[in-house]
Amino acid sequence: MKTLFTLVLAGLLATSTFANEAEDLKANSSVHTNYKKISVLLKEGVGKAKIAIYDMNGKKLHQRSVKANEDLRVPYDLNSLPCAKYQVMISTDEEEVIYTVETVEKVDPTLAMLPLMAYVKKIDDNTINLLVIGLEVAGVDVKIRTVADDRLIHEEMVEQAEGFRKNYRLNGVQAEDVYFEVTDAKGRTRRIYI
Repeated sequence: MKTLFTLVLAGLLATSTFANEAEDLKANSSVHTNYKKISVLLKEGVGKAKIAIYDMNGKKLHQRSVKANEDLRVPYDLNSLPCAKYQVMISTDEEEVIYTVETVEKVDPTLAMLPLMAYVKKIDDNTINLLVIGLEVAGVDVKIRTVADDRLIHEEMVEQAEGFRKNYRLNGVQAEDVYFEVTDAKGRTRRIYI
């Protein structure tokens, strides 16, 4: 009976050891993306491992063997590949872990969405000067509306690249009674009150 108990206890300990090893690689590794760059992090004690990168169709794009006796960071630059989801497989002799990551294009924040630069200046009671600058694409929709009831009193499309300046003469309406609604070809809109 004592021998049987010892065998059962040894079996349980061995089973729990295998379960811990399967969790060890997941706990001792991680994968992070930063736009089109992937970083594979292996902690000390992982030992010999293979890192492979696959596309979502299962095609192997890269494979590398490493030895992680201390914390190790393995960088990958995927700038030559399209933005997509990829699988990173880390495997040792005992186990393997698969991470799914997604790469994206880096958007320059200065080009992302700058506001529309449009300004008005009252010339006299019935004349307003409109200045629009910094256009990347020609085509600006100019609407003049009344402040009181939002009624459209004038609309035109100005097809001028980069920017323009134009005087608008109002008939029967004071400059303070209207506002401009300016929309460029990119969809940026600005309302300007006098």
